[in-house]
Amino acid sequence: MNWVSVCKVGQVSEDSPFSVKVEDKELGVFKVEENFFAIEDICPHAYALLTQGFVEGRTVECPLHEAIFDIPTGKLESGPGCRNLNTYAVRVDGDDIQLQLA
Repeated sequence: MNWVSVCKVGQVSEDSPFSVKVEDKELGVFKVEENFFAIEDICPHAYALLTQGFVEGRTVECPLHEAIFDIPTGKLESGPGCRNLNTYAVRVDGDDIQLQLA
């Protein structure tokens, strides 16, 4: 499985996740307690970018629908999210954040 560089470490902070489209996937890269995580960026309830949502600790709240997801696990915590989010393996290679999509 190949790793894909999607952004630089400095482009992601706990207050500012990074949105990226790779192939046909819209993904969000988040920083939680000095670790990086990648989840699908689209709320499964209806189209809204989670990277534009409200990050608090290890959760993100959809900016439109108030669904709350655990960032490290993708688990739906509350609200109309309908399902858990897909998560993707992340690694840091030098200054690059890389994701494994398969």
